[in-house]
Amino acid sequence: MYKHILVAIDGSETAQHALKAAIRLAKVQQSELLIVHVINEISMSLPEGGYVPDIQEAFRESGREILRQAESDAREDGVTAETILLEIDKFGQNAADMIVTEADNRGADLIVIGSHGRRGIRRLLLGSIAESVMRIASSPVLLIRGE
Repeated sequence: MYKHILVAIDGSETAQHALKAAIRLAKVQQSELLIVHVINEISMSLPEGGYVPDIQEAFRESGREILRQAESDAREDGVTAETILLEIDKFGQNAADMIVTEADNRGADLIVIGSHGRRGIRRLLLGSIAESVMRIASSPVLLIRGE
């Protein structure tokens, strides 16, 4: 049913649950799996528009490591996965838009994403990437709740 599954991960335990669900689905459905991680370069910007190169590279390396581990997890379960590091580098971009755009560009027929299940003021302050993805995605979204 699903031939191209995209899973978005952020290194959290909830994202790990989403990754495991996506791997299981990809294995059963014999689907292609694309694992994405988004880093936000804008949050590392200086007021003058410059960047903090060491911090920026540390975030990139952390993202690459998260993706390496996810790819290894998929491989251990017999699923071949492609990984991609997405970078927010312009004001106005956000993680949800980037995830959905990547899913559309890659022809994903399912997006898998974890939700931390925040409520109340924490949800208001922190927002929900998963909720935004669900609202704007053109393909179905499988939401995996954290514990």
